[in-house]
Amino acid sequence: MTSNKNLSFIVPEELAGLRLDKGISEYYEEISRSRISRVIKEDGVSVNGRGEKASYILDVSDKIDFSLPETEIPDIRPEDIPLDILYEDDAVIIVNKPKGMVVHPAAGHYTGTLVNALMYHCKDLSGINGVLRPGIVHRIDKDTTGSLIVCKNDMAHRDIAAQLAVHSIDRRYRAIVHGRIGDDKGTVDIPIGRDRKDRKKMAADPSGKRAVTHYEVLERFREYTYIECSLETGRTHQIRVHMTHIGHPILGDEVYGARKSKVKTCGQTLHAYFLGFKSPATGEYTEVTSPIPEYFEELLEKVRNL
Repeated sequence: MTSNKNLSFIVPEELAGLRLDKGISEYYEEISRSRISRVIKEDGVSVNGRGEKASYILDVSDKIDFSLPETEIPDIRPEDIPLDILYEDDAVIIVNKPKGMVVHPAAGHYTGTLVNALMYHCKDLSGINGVLRPGIVHRIDKDTTGSLIVCKNDMAHRDIAAQLAVHSIDRRYRAIVHGRIGDDKGTVDIPIGRDRKDRKKMAADPSGKRAVTHYEVLERFREYTYIECSLETGRTHQIRVHMTHIGHPILGDEVYGARKSKVKTCGQTLHAYFLGFKSPATGEYTEVTSPIPEYFEELLEKVRNL
C-alpha cells in the first residue's frame, strides 16, 4: 500500500554520537541516507519534539519522529511461528531467539522474523520503534542465539531503554573462541566505530565510541577456549569485534573471524545466556537464563575431543 508513514524511535547507545541523518539511515537500513536528508531539509524530522538539522548529534534516548511521504510500506503480518518464551509479565517478554532468525523485518526479510512471531503471540507491543519493529528495544544478530527483551507497551520500552542507556542491565554471553586464552579473566576496553574500508562492518578504532567487554574463561581446550562475556557497553557487534581484536575470534564468525576451523559451524558461536534487569511491571530485579542450545553443546563436545 502507498501512504504517508509516520516513524519514530528512541536512539540506542550504538547510534549516540552520530549525525541525525546518518543515525536514522543506520537504524532504518532500508532507507537511504540521501532520502533521509531530503526529509530533514523539508522539516520532516523532529528530535524530542523540535526540528533539527542533519548535522545534529544524536544522544542516547533522544526521541526521533519523522514522516516518509508516498512510500511503499510493507504489510507486516502476524505469523504462527513457535516462540520459546523464557519469561513474561504485563510489561515484557523474554524470548529465546533461535539461530538463523532475523529479529525484525527489513529489506529482504519481511516474513519469518521474530517480530512476525511476536505479533501473533502478543496483541499489544510497544509502538515507539514503528510498524517494522514493534516491541523491539535491543537486538542480537541473526546467527546469535539466546535472550532478547521485548516490550509490550511504550512505558516498558522507555523503562528498558533507560536501563540500557545507564548500563544497569546485566547481559552475559557464552562463546567459543579460537586459541587458548591464558588469563582466567580479562577486560577489553577498546573504542569501536564503523570499519573505514567496509561500512557494513564495525572495527576497533581509537576515534570510535568507548566499548568495554569483560570476559572469563570457563574451559580451555587444545585449540579453543569457552568463555563468558559481560557487556559494560552495548556497541554493535561488540563481542565479535573485541575478541577478534585480541586475537581470539569467535568460532564460526565469517565476518570478523576469517580463520579456518576443524569443526563445521553455521555462523558465529555466540549465545545470549543471561539477562538481569528491573521489571517495569513489578519494579523487582529479575534474572533470566537461556539454556545453552543443542548445536552449541555439540560443538563444545567436538572441540573437547580434538
